[in-house]
Amino acid sequence: MRYWLMKSEPDVYSINDLERDQETLWDGVRNYQARNFMRSMEPGDWVFFYHSNTQPPGVVGLMTVAQSGVPDPTQFDPASEYYDPKSTQDNPRWQTVTLRFLEQFPTMVPLEQLRQTFSEDELWVVRRGNRLSVMPVDDPVAEKILAIARHS
Repeated sequence: MRYWLMKSEPDVYSINDLERDQETLWDGVRNYQARNFMRSMEPGDWVFFYHSNTQPPGVVGLMTVAQSGVPDPTQFDPASEYYDPKSTQDNPRWQTVTLRFLEQFPTMVPLEQLRQTFSEDELWVVRRGNRLSVMPVDDPVAEKILAIARHS
């Protein structure tokens, strides 16, 4: 099992939405590095849910990869802002994952606390100017985030 961190703006899709839905397709990612990370995900991997573009931003919960290697349906929909005319059903350019709710943390682990705890090399989300929406998290860092989140 590996750990990941995925960002979403809470007014677009929040941890509360995931808790209500229990499972969601994480569609609309259009960054090649983020897509490649999602291609590396496997069912059973754990993913930190990070609320971005809010005050304060931070880690709010935990989800698990239920299914990987799913073609993102928005790439085929001309009405979608994520439509990609170069992508075909036979050769989709954009794959995604289905995520399942695991838990919402009692309190958010804010970005400022993450910055005080981890270096930019340990946790990419603390890098100034980092815009990546999907990133790996090493086991020791993930375990420390879980300890902070569950004992705040």
